[in-house]
Amino acid sequence: MKWFAVALFCLLGAAVTAAPSAAQEAASLRAAIDALGDGNYKDRAGAITALAALGDPAVTPVLEALAAGQLYRRKSDGAVFIAERDGKLYKLSDPLSGEAAGKDGRRAVKKIKVNNAMRRAVRDALGALTLRHQDPAVRAAAAEVMFNNGDPASIEMLTAAIAAEEVAEIRETMRTARAAAVLNSDAGEAEKLAAVMVVAVRVDRAALAVLARLQAGSEGALRQAASDGIATIEERLLLWDVLQNVWYGISLGSVLLLAALGLAITFGVMGVINMAHGEMVMLGAYTTYVVQEIFRSQFPSAFDYSLLVAIPTAFAVAGLVGLAIERGVIRFLYGRPLETLLATWGLSLILQQAVRSIFGASNRKVGTPSWISGSVELFGGVVLTSNRIWIVVFAILVFALLTLVIRRTQFGLQMRAVTQNRPMANAVGIRSGWVDALTFGLGSAIAGMAGVALSQIDNVSPNLGQSYIIDSFLVVVFGGVGNLWGTLLGALSLGVANKFLEPYAGAVLGKIVILVAVILFIQKRPRGLFALKSRAVEA
Repeated sequence: MKWFAVALFCLLGAAVTAAPSAAQEAASLRAAIDALGDGNYKDRAGAITALAALGDPAVTPVLEALAAGQLYRRKSDGAVFIAERDGKLYKLSDPLSGEAAGKDGRRAVKKIKVNNAMRRAVRDALGALTLRHQDPAVRAAAAEVMFNNGDPASIEMLTAAIAAEEVAEIRETMRTARAAAVLNSDAGEAEKLAAVMVVAVRVDRAALAVLARLQAGSEGALRQAASDGIATIEERLLLWDVLQNVWYGISLGSVLLLAALGLAITFGVMGVINMAHGEMVMLGAYTTYVVQEIFRSQFPSAFDYSLLVAIPTAFAVAGLVGLAIERGVIRFLYGRPLETLLATWGLSLILQQAVRSIFGASNRKVGTPSWISGSVELFGGVVLTSNRIWIVVFAILVFALLTLVIRRTQFGLQMRAVTQNRPMANAVGIRSGWVDALTFGLGSAIAGMAGVALSQIDNVSPNLGQSYIIDSFLVVVFGGVGNLWGTLLGALSLGVANKFLEPYAGAVLGKIVILVAVILFIQKRPRGLFALKSRAVEA
């Protein structure tokens, strides 16, 4: 048992020695804070540096309060507090813990004034503290701020932080921040040339701005190095811009694909120019809003699942409305395209007004679940927003499922038979009337699911569908009426082309250019990119 007694004695001794040590650290930290209120401006600047040298993140709010003019010294004992005006008194709080420390009159406390030198000392101290913060995100943000500032005074603290940093990506950001500070310092030409190389490797617009300032204010080898670095960055940025525009085009194309898929099968099978197709999209968006309102009021903890419920609900609502429209109006107008166009246009106005009467004319707020929020930043500053990524994935899934339905199911076989030769399909017992009704309902249901997706990136209003109906017809005609693969290629082509034209021609003129291009294209290929095979036509 002797060893146990010895061990116990050692533990008790360690505890006894540790307690005074912790108390001494707290006392020295408190003394360093109180020193901020002593002496002249030069003494206080030195106290700021000494406080930051302790390396304790707890002093960050103290320095921030000092910079904001909220730090006061109590005259009776020289203690420093964060003070807030409360009528004729000052409400004091402990600068470290934030706990209330009573109230004092205006004559009992004195504001700790700061000048420019102290402000610079506070800025440097906060930078040093954040560069050593435990949270990597805080360290990365601090290094990014220092890169943008390029203050030569931060060179030493960045050098120390680089030596201590273990995360390679953050260490590289700190290196570029130090290089930017060196370019603004009185360092020698050789050191600045090396710094130019470090900054140029960063390849973003912030680095381009740093080198552009250097180019404007230097000459000789340094100016040439800055010019070479700018040329390298601009070449890479041009590539990243192209990739970003391609992504924007793909995301826009996926939206157009969702809006046009239902129109493609409806127009392809029945030849109906459905001007109310956009209102099916709008109904899907409002269904999403209603489902989310139910979740907000009844199941708030399960709100993230609301979109998963809204998709089949919108499919059913828009599909049933489409089925009712076909049975109630469209089936009496087959073979009369102009009258069908006018009738569906009237239906679109009726549906818009009905939604205005029920939900009002103002936009409705549709929430974004957490699992599709945020963004992903790739190389070169290419940013992919999560909601757009999920819309692209959703469009691909809808396209794949629709292709399977048409190619691998009995209903799909009958649909293709009616499309290719309606009289022969009727002759072999296919009820072409019901095929038309179910096809119209399916096309409307897909438009409803498109409305769910669009509710995440666009305003939910009675006019939502009108923004996409013309583009949907363009996609269908350009790709080939009734051909799903043509619709896919047409949507992606028009989406990418639109995003590449916008920076040069603007959004409106870009759409006009694309419209003219599609008109010229169908003059050469009236049946689109992929002509739908039809025995009746071939006969």
